[in-house]
Amino acid sequence: MSNKKPKSTAGLVSQRQLRASEMIRHALVEVMRENEIRDPALVGVSVTVTEVRLSPDLKHATCFVEPLGAGIETSDTAGHIDEIVKALNAHAKFLRGALGRHIDMRFTPDLRFRHDESFAAAERLNRLLDDPRVRADSFVPPVEDDEDGAPDPTGSAA
Repeated sequence: MSNKKPKSTAGLVSQRQLRASEMIRHALVEVMRENEIRDPALVGVSVTVTEVRLSPDLKHATCFVEPLGAGIETSDTAGHIDEIVKALNAHAKFLRGALGRHIDMRFTPDLRFRHDESFAAAERLNRLLDDPRVRADSFVPPVEDDEDGAPDPTGSAA
């Protein structure tokens, strides 16, 4: 017998979790499309389910959502993201029940909704890369051509 301890798998996601997460994400989109949730914060709001992360035992799901137009200041959802996520969490049991009729799993996971911050992070990164100071660091001057149109391999002008 070996006295070696099994390697830690903390932070790793199994193929089973990934398959179940995608199945739940697709089914949750269908459930939200088919069922109208009567909540003032959700009236006329279209929500995108960007990712679902499952616990290793598949009993708890964290659903990352982004209200349509949330990043646009002139949209109806601007500034109401917290209210929308709070309303989804308030109706999580209803959504879980409807989800159970769409998926074929031993347990229907508990649902927790969170705002997906990745869109805001990508926008911040784009703004940073568009900064003139950053662009100056990444600017590569064009290669000068000889009279015959071929670039000079030495880089010096004759």
